Amino acid sequence: MSALALAARNVLRNRRRSITTILVAAIGCAALLISGGFALYTYEMLADNAARESGHITVADKRFFEDEEETPAQFGIDYPENWIAALEHDDRIKYVLPRLSFSGLISNGDKSLIFSGLGADINAEANVRGDFLKGVNGNINFDKTRDGAPAILIGKELARRLKADVGSRLTLMTKTASGSMNAMDALVSSIVTTGWHEADKRLVLLDIGQAQRLMMTGRISSLSVYLSDAGNVQGIREELLSSGSGRLASRLWSEQAFYYESVKAIYDRIFGLLGFIIALLVLFSVSNTLATSVAERTREIGTFRALGSHPHEIVAQFVHEGMLIGIAGVLTGNLIGLAVASSLPYLGWEMPPPPGRSAGYPLLVSAPVSLYGAIDLLIVILCCVAAWFSSRKAARMPVMEALRHV
Repeated sequence: MSALALAARNVLRNRRRSITTILVAAIGCAALLISGGFALYTYEMLADNAARESGHITVADKRFFEDEEETPAQFGIDYPENWIAALEHDDRIKYVLPRLSFSGLISNGDKSLIFSGLGADINAEANVRGDFLKGVNGNINFDKTRDGAPAILIGKELARRLKADVGSRLTLMTKTASGSMNAMDALVSSIVTTGWHEADKRLVLLDIGQAQRLMMTGRISSLSVYLSDAGNVQGIREELLSSGSGRLASRLWSEQAFYYESVKAIYDRIFGLLGFIIALLVLFSVSNTLATSVAERTREIGTFRALGSHPHEIVAQFVHEGMLIGIAGVLTGNLIGLAVASSLPYLGWEMPPPPGRSAGYPLLVSAPVSLYGAIDLLIVILCCVAAWFSSRKAARMPVMEALRHV
């Protein structure tokens, strides 16, 4: 009889205890899979948010990333049309969006507030940002002008503070590229939200051509490059650096996603500690159960020793039993984890808004094969270690003492 077949028979000798041990391993496995899958989903969501907001690659003047501008568009890109035309011919690049950042005061005639403005291709921005730039009252269908005046989109918190609605006339005042002041009357085309409370308090979006006229410049602040396949981002970035002007530089989305890095660092520690605690619980629970089994079979161990079995052979037999318990546990745990992962999208549960956000996000968990493989292997190893730890002392016990054990 093979060692695994004998181990299977030994596991089935006390079905109630074996089922309990398997359930402990299964619950530990499922807990690790669900918590790890939730962390991975959160990372994916934050990474997608960061990439949608800044683009997979941001191209700008080197000084734009390193220094503070004294005047608007001081470190802007001249003649951006050449760069845009060159990048749009690359099949790997999906969108190339020029952006012009500026700030100033926005007024309804009675009240003035600070705003943070962005000149861009608004419809393309809404397309790439998805849920991270959406109209409060529906989809964004932006026209550059509204009733003969430049059209703007404003954040919902800014609209609330200005008591503005769709069709309201507001005045934008900002500093131009030459350092003088300029103002422009505009009509609110739509009220939008990014999901970030602070951003919605100051956000103003308008067509990039209108923004350039307001600031009296032909420059743009940066180019946001969106890729068809984000997995090739590093290679495309290196090509951009080698073929571009020496004055231009690029940054990956990950190099600008400070919120992503902060949340990931916190979650790594939280879920790392949680996983460590769950792993210890599985180890000690399985060890305790197997120790009971070893104690009951001490005389049997003495009989095997008297027949010539070596201690390492007896320990190996218990390790095989632990391995089978672990395999049964991870199979059950995988079923539980997959059932939870597949059912959550239909339940519609949401997490509360994280710090700084005004909207929650779906409670979902990812189920990558790599995560399941790693955790399954961990649980099986823990069960084997528990079996080794529980049986090693009994296997080394003197034969006569083991035979007299009660």
